[in-house]
This record gives sequence, C-alpha cells and structure tokens, in this order.
Amino acid sequence: MVTTIQVSEKLLGALKQKKLYTKESYEEVIWDFVEDSQEVNKETRQEIEQARADIKAGKFYTHEQVKKRFGL
Repeated sequence: MVTTIQVSEKLLGALKQKKLYTKESYEEVIWDFVEDSQEVNKETRQEIEQARADIKAGKFYTHEQVKKRFGL
C-alpha cells in the first residue's frame, strides 16, 4: 500500500539536504533515519561504553600521533 504524508516546508528542506544523491527518494532518506535509530545490540553498547571510558582515561592516540608513528 502506498500513502502520502504531509510535511512542512522546513522538514522538506531538511530532507532535501539529507539526500545522498539527486534521484534518491524521500522514502530512502526516511529509511536511513529509521535504520540509524534502531537500537544497537548489547555487545555494541558495552564496546561503546568501554571506548568512552578509555577516552576519559586518556587511553587513545591522536591522528597526528599515529601519523608520526608510522611516518605519514
């Protein structure tokens, strides 16, 4: 079943800016938002929490440090 929805000019403008290519449909743009908002699994949440803790503890390398280390 196909249906139409009504959106404000402001929302339409925001959707237009989110298009990755000219012929991308608004349905594709909206599906991207839906997929992005899906809940991540428990393992991924734990990994994100660990990464945040590592950053707070200073356990990370900057881009410049990595480039210097590898001579880039």
